Amino acid sequence: MKNRITVEGRNGAFGAYIARPETSPAPAVVVLQELFGVNADIREKCNELAEQGFIAIAPDLFWRQEPGVDLSVTSEPDWQHGLRLYQAYDRDAGARDIKDTADTVARMRECTGKIAVLGYCLGALMTFLTAVRYHVDAAVAYHGSDTEKYLGEIAGLHAPLLMHLGEEDEFISKPAQAEIKAALARKPNATVYSYPRQCHAFTRLNGAHYNAAAAALANGRTSEFLNQQLR
Repeated sequence: MKNRITVEGRNGAFGAYIARPETSPAPAVVVLQELFGVNADIREKCNELAEQGFIAIAPDLFWRQEPGVDLSVTSEPDWQHGLRLYQAYDRDAGARDIKDTADTVARMRECTGKIAVLGYCLGALMTFLTAVRYHVDAAVAYHGSDTEKYLGEIAGLHAPLLMHLGEEDEFISKPAQAEIKAALARKPNATVYSYPRQCHAFTRLNGAHYNAAAAALANGRTSEFLNQQLR
């Protein structure tokens, strides 16, 4: 299928969804899933990025546990299924998978070699881990739960980082948000935007906490950032 590729990773092969822009060569964005897998929301985000002129690729982060996870954000059983996968997920192995994905797309003839990583929730945490452990050209993190647990690795952050936090995020406490902001304030290449009155996943179109105005503001900032850093 033209919108699926296989990444030959160092620990095994896994699938990824890919959306291609009309014009190439183009920079690429590795899009990292929430706990719902590479579902309709993530595929649509890839398609939107392709319309903006980026190669967008979403690797199957749960391939070791259950390849091809595609869950609904409106189904309670799917939520519970995703939470079980999230809790058992090997984050260190996952960061290696993401780096392998970035390396794979960077070698494509249609790619300029410029690569960003962009993620949501679990994917945002993985964006942070990938950016502090490996080379990427830019990183964008939307509401990354547990990021505060890895701030000890922040010295490894060399790529420009853009982070979005909802101030009322039920999965990232106010003290955790304060820790994240304080740590990133010491990094001149990091920018944190905080969104008053916004809960977790306020940019997720089909989510319970979607806010059109806040989402448009965050996504506009992301688009400007990606164009600045990758073009």
